[in-house]
Amino acid sequence: MRQKVFPSVMAKNQKELDHLLKNLHGVADSLHLDVADGKFVPSTSLWFPFRLSKKFKYIAHLMVREPARWIKKYGKKVEFCIVQAESVDVADYVKNTKQQKRKVAFALNPETKVDLIKKHLKDIDYVLILTVHPGFYGAKYLSYPLKKILEIKKINPSVKVIVDGGMNPKTVKDAAKAGADWVISGSFITEAEKPKERMKMMEKAFTNN
Repeated sequence: MRQKVFPSVMAKNQKELDHLLKNLHGVADSLHLDVADGKFVPSTSLWFPFRLSKKFKYIAHLMVREPARWIKKYGKKVEFCIVQAESVDVADYVKNTKQQKRKVAFALNPETKVDLIKKHLKDIDYVLILTVHPGFYGAKYLSYPLKKILEIKKINPSVKVIVDGGMNPKTVKDAAKAGADWVISGSFITEAEKPKERMKMMEKAFTNN
């Protein structure tokens, strides 16, 4: 996946999901699914037996307390899953995911230090840096977590770093300067009347740095 900007999808039911997928048709090839269980974060999203359109590829960010259960049930529907490092035993998760020959990807909450995954960075494919407190669209953007990108890249330059949270044409420039490989954009693209135009704005702002 070379795509730099991924629209994200949060939905409480199939009707809402179908509407968002229809709205994003022709905007992007790949989408970022935000899965929330109402326990790890206060909100719920894609916490029902959902159906996905075959018109896209998907990555899933699991803001859930027991990601292994979700992965067992739905993991084959997505290219790879990003689990919250705070919700698992990192060493066990890396080992089990490698055994299954799947990509290893972790998300870090704004306050979570790189130390939590540092020992395992050589075995990690993706790290998602959250620049908001997770679980809702439109949460307050925080720039300080971007410092983690340099720390991660110093240890393993080949890790792809994804930035997610409050991304718009202004804040995406911060992410680009900090060394992000990919960015996720929720409300700015997904909830827009003209998502295709918003996507172009984001790609231009992200790649012109």
